[in-house]
Amino acid sequence: MSILVVGGAGYIGSHMVKRLVEQNRDVVVVDNLSTGHRGAVDKGVKFYEGDIRDHAFLKEVFDQEAIDTVVHFAAFSIVPESMEKPLKYFDNNTAGMVALLEEMRDHDVKRIIFSSTAATYGVPEKSPIEETDRQAPINPYGESKLMMEKIIKWADQAYGIKFVALRYFNVAGAYPDGSIGEDHGPETHLTPIILQVALGKRDQLQIFGDDYHTPDGTNVRDYVHVLDLADAHILAIDYLKAGNDSDVFNLGSSTGFSVKEMVEAAREATGEAIPAKIAARRPGDPDSLIAASQKARKILKWNPQYDDVKEIIKTAWNWTQKHPNGYEDH
Repeated sequence: MSILVVGGAGYIGSHMVKRLVEQNRDVVVVDNLSTGHRGAVDKGVKFYEGDIRDHAFLKEVFDQEAIDTVVHFAAFSIVPESMEKPLKYFDNNTAGMVALLEEMRDHDVKRIIFSSTAATYGVPEKSPIEETDRQAPINPYGESKLMMEKIIKWADQAYGIKFVALRYFNVAGAYPDGSIGEDHGPETHLTPIILQVALGKRDQLQIFGDDYHTPDGTNVRDYVHVLDLADAHILAIDYLKAGNDSDVFNLGSSTGFSVKEMVEAAREATGEAIPAKIAARRPGDPDSLIAASQKARKILKWNPQYDDVKEIIKTAWNWTQKHPNGYEDH
């Protein structure tokens, strides 16, 4: 039986696929390559190029492959873009989930691991955030993911499709050997943008706002290494395979770093100056997002290996130096 990874050519999905291949698990990848890269997936892995909203395409994949578990990474995730184009996010993220669940129901596939997000919490009432805290998104991205969580819950009740929703915070880093990493076009994530400045591809970093209710005025986020995240997904697969009930887990380091602190850590990790200037706030950004991830550590036995943000940045820097133009260098 195979694990279907939808969005498996994307940043997190490709690291997940590589980890699964290392463990000799059968993997099938579906990706429409709108933001993913074919070069991020080993040539030996079964790969279907197409969109999960395309029922005929998805039916063909499920008909041809013996799938017993689905891992869902096929979502748009840029907060500012979601503010400008909310319908794009509800169409791809929420409607895409409905189409996928319909195919799972029709093919009697009973397990799904879903990438949710800290954005479902909106502006947190306390820190660190626990899984039982109120969910009140302040942007369409977070709203689309919260809707996906609710849809899965009802699909479980109606069809017995068991799920694990993993709400994660900021993902960073790359495969330690520099073979795969983060490559978005345009890039919107903080760590790769900082490293593009370090590489000389950007003149300076823009820090969006310095008047947030945080110690130094810049946004505070919880960073987790992409491989630690991939490992949590594998643990979630095994958790469901063991017959456990559907559940939700936060994934994070439980430590917050401000944008200014991330820049300083990157200066140390790279040895580069990395000029930065303050710019206007972006819409939809909460002050601080830090995860309480004790539940995942206790129940899933998740044990993140990267707890030093400088080490996380060093792995990303290794990828950036080896692939200054991302997957174009393949």
